[in-house]
Amino acid sequence: MQTKVSLGIDIGGTNTVFGIIDQAGKCYAEGTLATRSYNNIQNFITELHAKIFSELKSLDITPIGVGIGAPNGNYYNGTIEHAANLYWKGIIPIVELIEKQFKLPAVVTNDAKAAAIGEMIYGGAKGMKNFVVVTLGTGLGSGIVINGQLVYGNDGLAGELGHTIVHPRGRACNCGRRGCLETYVSATGIKRTACELLATENIESQLRDIPFHQLTAKKVYEAAEKGDPIALEAFQHTGEELGSALANLVAITSPEAIFLQGGVANAGEWLFKTTQEQMEKNLLHVYKQKVKILRSSLPVNAAIFGASALAWNELG
Repeated sequence: MQTKVSLGIDIGGTNTVFGIIDQAGKCYAEGTLATRSYNNIQNFITELHAKIFSELKSLDITPIGVGIGAPNGNYYNGTIEHAANLYWKGIIPIVELIEKQFKLPAVVTNDAKAAAIGEMIYGGAKGMKNFVVVTLGTGLGSGIVINGQLVYGNDGLAGELGHTIVHPRGRACNCGRRGCLETYVSATGIKRTACELLATENIESQLRDIPFHQLTAKKVYEAAEKGDPIALEAFQHTGEELGSALANLVAITSPEAIFLQGGVANAGEWLFKTTQEQMEKNLLHVYKQKVKILRSSLPVNAAIFGASALAWNELG
């Protein structure tokens, strides 16, 4: 009897990752391709199909379907709609395109919502009925679970914490507005914060030797590890912004825990400590000392586990 698996695909603003995962969470194969290398969505899907089915050929397994996590993925419509961090603009019928190419049933949702399902099925949220997953990567996403149910809202697009405005007339966002949380709390937000500090602070920093186009959140992190004052201050600001935003989110959702996923979450205690302190400082008294901020317990490739869990949840 062949082992059954789901195909988990996470479409990110920078890279797309995929995994072949069974219902117990065993990953048989995984891979990646650069999202930004494909201006044409059909070329992207064709190459993605080729990579995944190359892996499947060597495995005695049967895929039951495809789960897709994507920015502005609409579960109800099977589409990606006006994603700010993708080159492909407008409304993309991603489920239709994947089903046609892969000859398998498919389902899509927002990447952060997929992450929440993954945390609930494979990760630290097992048994929890009320929690939030915040994904910190190129942008900032969130998946909200209340009473054991993922919140989709009226149009399938609820839960855009990254596009709540925290500074009116603040930083320009790819969504076309100003002051969105993700312009301050994300990989790109950390770079922007570091650049602003370099421009306004008259202190030594190894970041000054890095040209703007080469500066990344990873390099800010590496500088922080070495005690660089600008890098450490950048993470301090990031944690303060995130903690304040989470205090507002708690007032609306009252979760048991908030899980942080994604590359920026790997910043460790610099980010977590400040975030927890700032959230507690700004919480209504009735919520104080009740909400845990936890690092995701899923593997480094948590995104594909979320997308895979989506397929098992909806198609298995």
